[in-house]
Amino acid sequence: MNFLELPLFQSLSDQELEQMKTSGCLRTASYKKNDIIFSTGSTVSEIGNVLSGSVNVENIDFWGNKSILGNMNEGHIFAETYALCREPMMVDAVAASNCEILFLNLKVLQEKNCTSSWYSKIQRSLLAMCSRKNLMLSERIFCTSSKTVRSRLLTYLSAQSRKHGNHRFQIPFDRQQMADYLNLDRSALSKELSRMKKEGILDFHKNEFVLKNEML
Repeated sequence: MNFLELPLFQSLSDQELEQMKTSGCLRTASYKKNDIIFSTGSTVSEIGNVLSGSVNVENIDFWGNKSILGNMNEGHIFAETYALCREPMMVDAVAASNCEILFLNLKVLQEKNCTSSWYSKIQRSLLAMCSRKNLMLSERIFCTSSKTVRSRLLTYLSAQSRKHGNHRFQIPFDRQQMADYLNLDRSALSKELSRMKKEGILDFHKNEFVLKNEML
């Protein structure tokens, strides 16, 4: 993915992007699936931008139970709140697939480049992206606040359908990841999906779903 195609950098000119590259606040790194990019307890000064692949934001409690709080695909950012606040991370950022990440070092950006022409542009873009990220987190709260397995599934799949603008869509999770995202037992989730399929509410194959009830 071209750097200027990233939402964080779209307002920059070619010249300003080149200035950023030479300023020392950008670096890229590649990760394999399941590699930990940022770990719980670490203090970070960098924001991750997904150039290719995808990244899961995960929380594992004291007893080893995992919850997936979000999935970031191409163009999305992660760890921005922790980089801005300089607080220890309460989550892990994990490669959900083989991926390439562009890191923006906020410490270098703020200490050495605050007078640059592109500094205020990055700030505005970052604010807009943080606001959209809050909407994503709100979506998960809506999904997990329902009491039954079916209602959580309907809330999540309905939201995915609206997001894609189609009753046929793909989700970024396998079954275990879907269960972790919705705070459900995988077996209970699979059984409910099978019941909903028999009832004609939906159809699915792996991570592709088709919603059949126009009222959803």
